[in-house]
Amino acid sequence: HVAEAHRAHHPDADLEPLRRAYVLAESSHRGQMRKSGEPYITHPLAVTLILAELGAETTTLTASLLHDTVEDTDVTLDQVRAEFGEEVCYLVDGVTKLEKVDYGAAAEPETFRKMLVATGNDVRVMSIKLADRLHNMRTLGVMRPEKQERIAKVTRDVLIPLAERLGVQALKTELEDLVFAILHPEEYEHTRELIDDDAAHGGDPLAEIAEEVRGVLREAGIQAEVVIRPRHFVSVHRVSRKRGRMRGSDFGRLLVLVGEDADCYAVLGELHTCFTPVVSEFKDFIAVPKFNLYQSLHTAVARGDGEVAEVLIRTHQMHKVAEAGVIALGNPYAAPAEEQTDGDGERADPTRPGWLSRLLDWQEAAQDTDTFWSTLREDLAQDREITVFRADGGSLGLPDGASCVDAAYAQYGEDAHACIGARVNGRLATLSTVLRDGDTVQLLMGQDPASEPSREWLEHAHTPAARIAIQRWLAAHPAPRDTAAPEGPAAAPRPAAEA
Repeated sequence: HVAEAHRAHHPDADLEPLRRAYVLAESSHRGQMRKSGEPYITHPLAVTLILAELGAETTTLTASLLHDTVEDTDVTLDQVRAEFGEEVCYLVDGVTKLEKVDYGAAAEPETFRKMLVATGNDVRVMSIKLADRLHNMRTLGVMRPEKQERIAKVTRDVLIPLAERLGVQALKTELEDLVFAILHPEEYEHTRELIDDDAAHGGDPLAEIAEEVRGVLREAGIQAEVVIRPRHFVSVHRVSRKRGRMRGSDFGRLLVLVGEDADCYAVLGELHTCFTPVVSEFKDFIAVPKFNLYQSLHTAVARGDGEVAEVLIRTHQMHKVAEAGVIALGNPYAAPAEEQTDGDGERADPTRPGWLSRLLDWQEAAQDTDTFWSTLREDLAQDREITVFRADGGSLGLPDGASCVDAAYAQYGEDAHACIGARVNGRLATLSTVLRDGDTVQLLMGQDPASEPSREWLEHAHTPAARIAIQRWLAAHPAPRDTAAPEGPAAAPRPAAEA
């Protein structure tokens, strides 16, 4: 079944490395059982099947079959390297956990740090980790409730945001639902009832609108595939909280797949001509892709009877990337990747996106495990990224809510200690000014090399890079005690004019 799924995406793939990896994995895990009572080999097989169905290439699948061998069996990294090569060895090492015996309570955070650093050199490391966590979440029911909750929280805080940033929506949505069921069982059951009630009522307005859309596109001579995409549980839950009473068309969205980019806009034109567009719902992620490779046109259209349908319009290739993200790149390292950069050196290479470069930069400064772990969760909680433009050319990618302080440290690193002000869109602004998507920022730097950051900057620092740099400086330069004013009841009050 793994071979069939792999060949569906890569018809000419050489299956011999997979066969050898399976033989080694099966023999080394033989006799080991999962808590569910199944032979352990079922786990690496399931993880590999998840990746194969998303279109991962042979090297990733080979490493996926072997991903627990070094951690849980007598197989060594040297043996993996000798039999399967350096790439497979690197991927297996990247997802191998650190020992609790050596790291104690820091084992889990430091394992994630190790994986992130490895992902900085090869994004396929995190692809394997995400698929591994998805299968473990699917089979989490055999664990004690408190362990289920702990694993679900780490999945929510770390793995799901990483899946979002790497664009692997297929894994992200299922992980969200599994976490939702464990951490919010009552709301999960309520959502299930909403979905079941809608299915029981019969008559699907989305199906009717889909047929109308097919007719409109046929008449226009546009070749397109129109399908209904049911919302997953978390998505239904969000819509129900936002809108209150759910309509039949709220339980899914229409997906229109076409051949070329230009066809996407042709479809949009026809839909907005033949239906009433809901202007506030239109977004163009083709002209301006999301930072996680996602491209699509989003719109919503209303029929004469008031029924509204959300519509996603994309090419087949865009759909593949929307579902599988970096996994859809195949082997991004097969040929030298042309690392395009914008004016300030922000990496546009999808194998090492800018957000990952920034994360790797600040984690080096966060040597303390607790600081790293808490800051990582805070960083990943920033679920929207904005782009601000530098007055001297180039751009900076920052989390939503970032201030001029964050822009200064993103551009200058610790040299930002000397920043004395900013201009935003040509106007003088305080460093506490919150930036908006598309703003142009010019940072004004002082000439004194001994310049120091203000303690107040911490209140306006939104990014880990800024906060850690400021905290490090403050820790190295503790404020001297104020000896000028005596303490206690003997202290004389200041004159009113002085006060």
